Amino acid sequence: MNIGQKVLFELKKEISEIEYSRYIKKIIYDTKNSRSNIAYFNAPNIIIAKWVKTKYIKQIEHLFEVINMIKPEIKIIVGTIQIEKSINYLKKHNDKHNLKSTYLNPSLTFDSFIVGSSNQFAYTTAKSVAQKPGLQYNPLFLYGGAGLGKTHLLQAIGNYHIDLGKTVIYTTLEQFMNSFTSHLRSKTMDRFRDKFRDCDLLLIDDIQFLSHKEQTQEEFFHTFNELHNINKQIVLTADRAPNKITGLVDRLKTRFEWGLMADIKPPQLETKISIIKKKCDLDGILLNDEIINFIATHMGDNIREIEGTLIKLNALSNMLNQEITLEFAQNAVKDQLKEKTNNITIDNIVKIISKELNIKPSDMKSKKRTRSVVNARRISIYLARNLTPNSMPQIAVYFGMKDHTAISHAMKKINEIITNDKNFKVQLEELSNKVHTSTKNSIET
Repeated sequence: MNIGQKVLFELKKEISEIEYSRYIKKIIYDTKNSRSNIAYFNAPNIIIAKWVKTKYIKQIEHLFEVINMIKPEIKIIVGTIQIEKSINYLKKHNDKHNLKSTYLNPSLTFDSFIVGSSNQFAYTTAKSVAQKPGLQYNPLFLYGGAGLGKTHLLQAIGNYHIDLGKTVIYTTLEQFMNSFTSHLRSKTMDRFRDKFRDCDLLLIDDIQFLSHKEQTQEEFFHTFNELHNINKQIVLTADRAPNKITGLVDRLKTRFEWGLMADIKPPQLETKISIIKKKCDLDGILLNDEIINFIATHMGDNIREIEGTLIKLNALSNMLNQEITLEFAQNAVKDQLKEKTNNITIDNIVKIISKELNIKPSDMKSKKRTRSVVNARRISIYLARNLTPNSMPQIAVYFGMKDHTAISHAMKKINEIITNDKNFKVQLEELSNKVHTSTKNSIET
């Protein structure tokens, strides 16, 4: 056990188990660069680094002095071990090409990807491609909205193969185009083709930006053929399926559909909660279930935005030296949540609720009393009362009810359910958020 490990072992005795697991356990003593007068520790991210500096630096200094009779300066460095690990793999396995593989984020792996019903198929196929490249699914075409995990799976495939010593080229389509244009102008297209065609895996993000780029499409067509003909794996991502990308030549659309297409849908509430909990665990962020549910139901479906919210909350908490409470979280993200409700109509609400709960919109206005219809109707009434300026008599007319007393009764019933059923309350908040998001998107488009 080195001196750094001894210090952290002693520190474990002085702090709570949860503090140790979420913060101290994640830092690693750098034996290579540390000296008697300076001790380096590596942290996986800036949040943990800041937290350790703020909360534990004095204790660590003291324990060094107790154990080693010398009080060194403590330095917390972010991510260098992970970066060096990736570079070492590249050096070890790519001597001939001198680090030909492109840099990938080493934290984007299959293990760190949260699987739910919305992304299960994409995850399974991506892992299958990683294990058997160039065979069954070539190309693999992943598509879906922004921030849903396409890039994570793309880089997970790449990291899997870098660990095996393979040559991996990861690029965005924009970078591909810029490189193409630069080499074309400098008349060095041989170098460009060597880079993108002499690899084991080619991973390209945001392929939809090939749209209407005729010259780049021509070059990519030949790159694709060259790699596919020698069974080198190609993985592409886009925000939509190939046949929905306008301005793309038919021969490329056809090739993109040769292998397998897997879409990633917006995550269900349970998946979002799992993602938030895992992110908090990895980054040492302390949030209770109430705050986690608030973030999951109010911050939309974009996972990158949710992760950004978590980072923002923790950074503010550290800077202000305040515990993250529900009120603290609500104030921190209130600008992101500002939505004008004047544009929301009862039609908007009924359309979203009917889609989410698999109920016909016409059934909500009918006299049907099945459990599923009554539940959907009550939720729609509740949201109409809270999100629109309509009065109870106006809502009663819309739903074909006798008068405002029926609306009052529905509101009373649903408030009782909210009080007694925490899961229903969370579901209701999620549906409310979907109404907001859908209305906003329809206005913007």
